[in-house]
Amino acid sequence: MREEATAVEMRPHVRLLEGMRRPANWLQLVRFGLVGGAGFVVNVLVYTLMVHAVGLDYRASNVVAWLVAVMNNFLLNRHWTFDARGGQARRQAIRFLVVSLVAEAFSLAMLTVLVEGVGVAKVPAQALAVASSMPLNFLGNKLWSFR
Repeated sequence: MREEATAVEMRPHVRLLEGMRRPANWLQLVRFGLVGGAGFVVNVLVYTLMVHAVGLDYRASNVVAWLVAVMNNFLLNRHWTFDARGGQARRQAIRFLVVSLVAEAFSLAMLTVLVEGVGVAKVPAQALAVASSMPLNFLGNKLWSFR
């Protein structure tokens, strides 16, 4: 009976190793990185515009920038990164939004710590906070949103 439990416990680890051996998964990671890079640029540009040109609070600016970037990234990831056109768009969008909200909460917390706790300037802090949430986004979207 214990052997069964051990096999079940090891399964996610084995799946991860198997997945790492497939070149298609690495190409998908590169595509996700490119989409993420484009979303990152969109996010930081919108954030900078909101903070400096509009004068919006840096946390509210983070949310506005996230909304713009998340719409862009959903479309690109759905059609190009994960080639999930055959799936149910509404279901994928809801899952993508949930994953993105978790990553955004992490990013917003990081932003607040960097600005208020560490004293990093707002735009570089935004860049660091968004970059730090990328692994959460990739894993959540690969394993759940677009599987």
